[in-house]
Amino acid sequence: MSGGPGRRDDADDGSPQRPDGGTVAGEAPTTPAATGRAGGPGLRESYVLARAVAYKSLVLRVRYAFNTLTNLVTIYVFFALLFFGGRAVAPQAITDSLTGIIVGFFLLLMATVAYSDLSWELIREAQWGTLEQLYMSPLGFRRVVFLKTAVNVLVAFVFGALLLGAMLLTTGTRLALDPLTVVPLGLLTLGPAVGVGYVLGGLALLFKRVENVFQIVQFSFVGLVAAPVDAYPLLKTLPLALGADLLRTAMGESVRLWALPTVDLALLVVKAVLYVAAGHVVFGWLARRARAGGKLGKY
Repeated sequence: MSGGPGRRDDADDGSPQRPDGGTVAGEAPTTPAATGRAGGPGLRESYVLARAVAYKSLVLRVRYAFNTLTNLVTIYVFFALLFFGGRAVAPQAITDSLTGIIVGFFLLLMATVAYSDLSWELIREAQWGTLEQLYMSPLGFRRVVFLKTAVNVLVAFVFGALLLGAMLLTTGTRLALDPLTVVPLGLLTLGPAVGVGYVLGGLALLFKRVENVFQIVQFSFVGLVAAPVDAYPLLKTLPLALGADLLRTAMGESVRLWALPTVDLALLVVKAVLYVAAGHVVFGWLARRARAGGKLGKY
């Protein structure tokens, strides 16, 4: 049998059949028995899937703890080199820009986890030969990917908090860490990074090797985190730039969420929604191309 997982011999286009006779490309067959209710998966099934995804992520990170810690330590070492080296060469310049540097590294680590982990997970699933099992989930492959992304964002916040604590202890700096401000701003800022992660995940399904693209995206994000959005307002439409600026203001000047410019907050929300939606659509299209080309799981 040729084609991707879930293909029927009697289907013309390889798309799985729904109980009502319709087809949905890129999804496994769904039945009321599999979903818990007619018309879609139940809340209990989604909760069980979310718990399983989170548990698997935790087990892998603990099992490969050295790799997990290396990711965090590497970024901290770069920060330490910049901080101590800059203080030796130009102490006043480092002091004046220290808040921006700390917030930038904090956001950069979270963005890196948010956009890259999904692609790496799909690549590993293909290497392990388990990608087809995810694709044939009765809850749908896209739901599995969505929950993996949600777990990655949660992990990004945990890593970011650890790095932020280390940077504050190293520099002796105090920042405003109001959760009602930092968490919503962080989530909205990571929205575009998640959208980029969806696109990279689709590319990983289609082309398998996308590591060099990661490097390009990471260098781009470094520039966007430090982008002067006040001088060039058009940069606010790009990923991370506006959110990084608002986080610097909120954490460095103790400004609460509701005191930030309303227009900027509205733009941040719109950007997060549009980038995630666009990334989701592109991911679905790339996944269908990978399936039609018989590339799923064939590493």
